[in-house]
Amino acid sequence: MTSFSIQTFGCRVNQAEAFWWTDTLQKEGLKFEKDFVRSDWVVINSCTLTSRADSDARSFIRRISRLNPTARLIVTGCYAEKLPEEFQKMPQVWRVITNSEKKNLPEEILSLADTQKKQSILPFRSRALVKVQDGCNFRCTFCVIPSVRGKSVSFGKREILARIEELITQGFKEIILTGIHLSSYGVDHEPRSSLVELLQEITSIKDLSRVRLSSLDPRFLKPSLMEFITTNRKICPHFHLSLQSGSDAILSRMGRKVNVEQYEEILSILREKSPSVSLGADIIVGFPEETEDEFEHTYNFLKLSPLTYFHVFSYSARPGTVAASFPQVNGRVKKERATLLRSLSRTKNAGFRRLCLGKEWDAVIVKKGKTQDEALTSNYIKVHIPCSSCSEKEEVKLIITEVQERKTRGHVIDRPNKK
Repeated sequence: MTSFSIQTFGCRVNQAEAFWWTDTLQKEGLKFEKDFVRSDWVVINSCTLTSRADSDARSFIRRISRLNPTARLIVTGCYAEKLPEEFQKMPQVWRVITNSEKKNLPEEILSLADTQKKQSILPFRSRALVKVQDGCNFRCTFCVIPSVRGKSVSFGKREILARIEELITQGFKEIILTGIHLSSYGVDHEPRSSLVELLQEITSIKDLSRVRLSSLDPRFLKPSLMEFITTNRKICPHFHLSLQSGSDAILSRMGRKVNVEQYEEILSILREKSPSVSLGADIIVGFPEETEDEFEHTYNFLKLSPLTYFHVFSYSARPGTVAASFPQVNGRVKKERATLLRSLSRTKNAGFRRLCLGKEWDAVIVKKGKTQDEALTSNYIKVHIPCSSCSEKEEVKLIITEVQERKTRGHVIDRPNKK
């Protein structure tokens, strides 16, 4: 029987695609191997957001070639879309598949695979990811993604609802909605729809436990959407925003058409409406021409904001983007500034977790271990708990008992679905 594994880089959209491929191929009788060394086929879903992402994909392919030289490789994703010739010349790469061809990837493998029916399904992740939108209509000066993903395309509601209902029957308690620009959902529909309309239908599914949203663009966070996501009990109180900077000058050079005052208002509303909400953000440091004063504006904004964590990316010039032609910030300076912001993020996150100490939270078991399990609360706190009879994907109630700088501990107090 043919086996396969999938290595995905970058965003949650890539993870959602890998999740669907894993599910589809197993239904057709292939064996999913989490260890690529034992796989006949290895799919690499690449990212090209930064030069580091490009390097990671190349390094992984070299590693496969060394540890599993007989495996057939399929390379897809944004890096493969941008520079397919870099992979076509690699002897172990059987096929390079563009983003537009991704939907046919399972067929490519199945056409040459030895299948065996009635295989049990091993999930790609313990939480289900569903891609509801792809592409982006914006042209931020730093971003290469619109050129490799195309314009915004929203999937049909009927298709999305059917997929979620199927995943619920497979035992998933948490569904993560993903998109390259999730906030644009429905703008291309006729008649025009919206993310809040989609969420209204999703949360009406009877057996759905909870739904989590991936990154949201603050420019699209209208009052009606903020009201719905902060008051509906099925939506996780965890919102990740693509802020990028806390300096108006940098936001202008990025082409973001938003200002810090608007950020502050949005974050305040979300915190006020949902006091226990986890608020995250993407931040780019070392954007071209970033001065010390502009960096200080970002640092102080983040420090005073209700954000509970932020993902910090050192700016990476992407060929073909406007910002790549701007005067660049010294690499050492970028590294120093990134270190400061990451330290601030750890401090703020530890403070947020301490506010949750001694309280009860809904959570899902996301990983089983030899000495401890990992659970993820609805408000995005990873909690280490003693090994128990709980199964992966199971919904539990837990209490947080200890908060360290980089780790949170607790224990399960209830298993609602085991009664």
